[in-house]
Amino acid sequence: MGDGTGFDETHEQRAPEVLQRGLYYEELEVGVRYVHRPGRTATEADNVLFSSLTMNSQALHLDAAYSATQPFGQRLMNSMWTLATMVGASVSQITQGTLVAQLGLTDIAFPAPLFHGDTLYTETEIVSKRRSGSRPGQGIVTMRHTGRNQEGVIVATATRVALMWCRDAPPAPTEGTP
Repeated sequence: MGDGTGFDETHEQRAPEVLQRGLYYEELEVGVRYVHRPGRTATEADNVLFSSLTMNSQALHLDAAYSATQPFGQRLMNSMWTLATMVGASVSQITQGTLVAQLGLTDIAFPAPLFHGDTLYTETEIVSKRRSGSRPGQGIVTMRHTGRNQEGVIVATATRVALMWCRDAPPAPTEGTP
């Protein structure tokens, strides 16, 4: 074990540690837009697996021959995959370790299709925030996710409300404490 000197038992100096986390309530500013990278290229496997896992048998996601006869001429990515991937893209930059709970999603729209081979790029704007009146050490943050394909076309938008930890949050109760 280390002895506080920065050296371990073999007397090799340990590298400084940086904990990756999201942002606390106080660090989020209304009007700031977070651009999440890298993007995520949608694959046929993503579409088939996600649709199957969620019991969505929609032929527009799974049946290439049928989809070829429909208005877009090819299979569409499952829109719930698109939504989940947009939210997921924001986690490491905004909510990793600082989220208490997701409270809701509203104003979800898919103005253009996403296809296999398209790359989804996501950005998140902080729309509003306020301290919780009933939960000390927590705040409510409203954010707007926007997903664009590789050509910059908006393929999805969603408003998300999240309960976030404040930097000065009281310590969580320990096991056995009421």
